[in-house]
Amino acid sequence: MEPTRKTVVVAGATGLQGRAVTHHLLRDGWRVRALTRDPSGARARELARAGAEVVRARMEDVGSLTAAAEGAWGLFSVQPTVGSPGTAPDFTAEDEVRWGVNVAEAAHAAGIGHFVFTSVAGADRHLEEKLPVNLVSKWRIEQHIAGLGLPATILRPVSFMENFTGGYALRNGTLSTGLAPEVPLQIMAVDDVSAVAALVFSRPREWLGRAVSLAGDELPPVRIAAAIGKALGMPLPYVRIPIDTIRALSADFAYANEWLNTRGYRADIPATREIHPDTMDFHTWLERTGASRIAAFLDSARTAGQEA
Repeated sequence: MEPTRKTVVVAGATGLQGRAVTHHLLRDGWRVRALTRDPSGARARELARAGAEVVRARMEDVGSLTAAAEGAWGLFSVQPTVGSPGTAPDFTAEDEVRWGVNVAEAAHAAGIGHFVFTSVAGADRHLEEKLPVNLVSKWRIEQHIAGLGLPATILRPVSFMENFTGGYALRNGTLSTGLAPEVPLQIMAVDDVSAVAALVFSRPREWLGRAVSLAGDELPPVRIAAAIGKALGMPLPYVRIPIDTIRALSADFAYANEWLNTRGYRADIPATREIHPDTMDFHTWLERTGASRIAAFLDSARTAGQEA
């Protein structure tokens, strides 16, 4: 396939994953139509400068999505989950499902030739066990894609390494989550997931109809904290947040932490590296981009604290 003759639409193009996918596709020679609700925003303008065609569309509006997808060959779809950066405080799991369904319906109406959806590892285990809400949401979207008969590939990454670059986990000089300190957590860099997505579009005969789980490394939180501290040259102790404390804020989020502590992801890391040999482990990700991003966040937090 000659990618420069094809256009791929990226829904959610100004989000973390959407931006990375857009840049990988552009580097590989694809024409990219980047969808955003705010084409005048800084991230949208940056994508335009990189070579993307930026188009206004909203995931809650099927009509705008369908119009934006007309004439394209491929479409990449990713939706935020509850609590994702940039989502409204009242954003729910039902909103996530609705948005994912809307993008799939638009792809179907526009006659998209290859639809790539980012789900989450473990979403296919719904018949085996009770799943956290965020996995159930992704599975429901997967089922709708299948029901439409879309020519599709499903990517199921584990937790993102980028979760450790901001206030979600970095608090008061510690790394803090609800995860058990010594229980391994499978993680993967967003850039590697995006590289796989670009690869999938370039090999439709190999990838249409497939679903694959993806992971780049597996480390317990205490080792994640130690690795970050070593990269930054500073102590970064790991502090576990009691599940009851999390439950007082959100029963769903508490269960998600319990699930990770007792069942967790089961992605095949060697198989991921067969697909994408350059998949980063956590230490490599820290060296390339992670440590600088974490340092920037900590510097910003310190500055904000001093100003306050």
